[in-house]
Amino acid sequence: MDNNNNVVTLKGDEIMNFKRKLLNIFLLLLLVMPIQAYAYSDKVVLGGQNIGIEVHSNGVMVVGFYKVDDVYLGRNAGIDIGDKIIKIGNTTVSNIEEMVTAINHNISNSKVNMTILKGNKEVNVTLDLVKDNNGVYKTGLYVKDGITGIGTLTYIDPASRIFGALGHEIIEANSNSKFEIKDGKIFKSEVTGATKSDSNTTGEKNATFNKSVVYGDIKENTTNGIYGTYTSEFNGNNLIEVAQPSEIALGEASLLTVLKGNEVKEFSINILKVNTNSKTKNILFEITDPELLNITNGVIKGMSGSPIIQNNKLIGAVTHAIVSDTAKGYGIFITTMLEEGEN
Repeated sequence: MDNNNNVVTLKGDEIMNFKRKLLNIFLLLLLVMPIQAYAYSDKVVLGGQNIGIEVHSNGVMVVGFYKVDDVYLGRNAGIDIGDKIIKIGNTTVSNIEEMVTAINHNISNSKVNMTILKGNKEVNVTLDLVKDNNGVYKTGLYVKDGITGIGTLTYIDPASRIFGALGHEIIEANSNSKFEIKDGKIFKSEVTGATKSDSNTTGEKNATFNKSVVYGDIKENTTNGIYGTYTSEFNGNNLIEVAQPSEIALGEASLLTVLKGNEVKEFSINILKVNTNSKTKNILFEITDPELLNITNGVIKGMSGSPIIQNNKLIGAVTHAIVSDTAKGYGIFITTMLEEGEN
């Protein structure tokens, strides 16, 4: 290396060593700098089908209390609605049947020790029990270990077989909190009719279940929808291109949903506003289709997850109804659902 008048000249071997150092630095930067890339397909299998949904909790959720001898036993023990019972004594319980069996084996002086989850914190409590005239111990607790309902399938990624549905989380109604799931499934369901929305109440689809025909396993219940692996056969030719939020325009669009049996139909809507700042309420729309309005009077329960299409691209899914203006509702960006499904 020569250094004259602040001019640096590298010889051949020095140049090679310098290049190697630069390459090593570049590779190091690649390792330490996060690169955000999603693996979802730019074309997905279009949904719109009605699905039955069943999820099971990781533990037994307390959803209410009842008085025993004029006393709220659960509240006195320090238990709150939304808490999860995960152990009776030293026995782990994940459903109501296991809980009842464990209580019968762990009663001491009409008391039972429990481990409950309050949020993410484990707390030990002692619950007083009262034996009724039939010899049955009363806990004073209303509990739940699963939720069953209906919704709409939004998409299936043909490469990964990941599916997305609902576009929002499953909420436990009594605690008004997100239902933390251990597992679940989606299965066959047929729509038998619909109850219309009115100015006070959101309507709903009425449906029958066939749990023996399973379509997929639910892995996650998130703010942006439910996700899992689609295990049944699907039509790989029914593909639609995914749109980015920047492609969505105000004006005409459509949604796909089922109102009778298993028939997926397309209905016209009008997009009124696009909001990139919200997590789930990204697309404000109004139903304009006379047939859909005649049957439902607007957005109803069970329609969550219905795909929203514009310019032959999948742009989002229905998520929320607006009770005060039943013809209007909100949708989530499809890219948000796809990204969540890949996480």
